[in-house]
Amino acid sequence: MAGRVVAAVAAAALLGGAVAGCGGGDQGKPAATAVVRTSPLADVLAKLPAKVEGAKVVVGSPDAPRTVQVLVDPRCGYCARFEEAGGEVLLKLAADGKVKVEYLLASFLDRDGASGSVKAVNALRASVDAGRFAEYHAAVFASQPKGKFTDELLLEIADKVPGLRGPAFDAAVAETAYKEWAGEAEKAFEATGVQGTPAVLVEGRPVGAKDGSLFDAKAFTATLAGLGIGTA
Repeated sequence: MAGRVVAAVAAAALLGGAVAGCGGGDQGKPAATAVVRTSPLADVLAKLPAKVEGAKVVVGSPDAPRTVQVLVDPRCGYCARFEEAGGEVLLKLAADGKVKVEYLLASFLDRDGASGSVKAVNALRASVDAGRFAEYHAAVFASQPKGKFTDELLLEIADKVPGLRGPAFDAAVAETAYKEWAGEAEKAFEATGVQGTPAVLVEGRPVGAKDGSLFDAKAFTATLAGLGIGTA
C-alpha cells in the first residue's frame, strides 16, 4: 500500500506538478461527524438511467455521442470535492444526452476495512438494482464521513433517496452482497494504470488534472468543451 502512495505522487508529477488527489494513505476530507446530504441535482439524477457493465457502472443514454470515464474511491476527500464540481457538470451533460459516464469505483483506501470503501462500493452497486445509482452516488460523496463508512451510515444516506430503501437493498448492504464485484471494480481501476483518485479519462487519457479544473465546475466545463464534449 505504501508503494501506491509513492506511485500516486509520481503520477501527479507526471501529470504536471500541482495535482490534488488521494493515494493509499489518505483518510478523506476532515469533518467531525458525517452530515447526511443529498445533491441539489436530485431531481435531475432521478431520471438518469444506470446499468452495470462488467466492473463499471454506466450512467446516461447508451446513444450519447461521447463517453467519459470517472475513477473515484468513496473515501477519498478529493473525490468528494470533484463530485460537487466536475462530477455535477458530467451528470448534467449526461441528463442532456451529450455524454455517458462510466464509473470505476475503487476501494484502495480500504486497508483491512479501515475506511469502509468496500462497504460503500457494495452499497453503490446495490443501488443500481434499485434504479437509484446516480442519486445515491451523489449523496454518498456529499455525506462522506471522517471515519469509515458503516452499514448504518450507508442506510441513513439511502433514507434520503426516495425509493431506494427496501428488503433487497437493505439485505445487500447488511450482507455485503457485492463484495466480489467491488474487488473486480478495484482490479479494473488498477488495470487503468491510474495511481490516485479522482481521475477523469477521455479516450483513455486523463483530463482536468494538470490545471485542477476537476474541482471547478466552470473550468471543467471549459476543459470538456475543448475536447468537443457538451458543445453540440
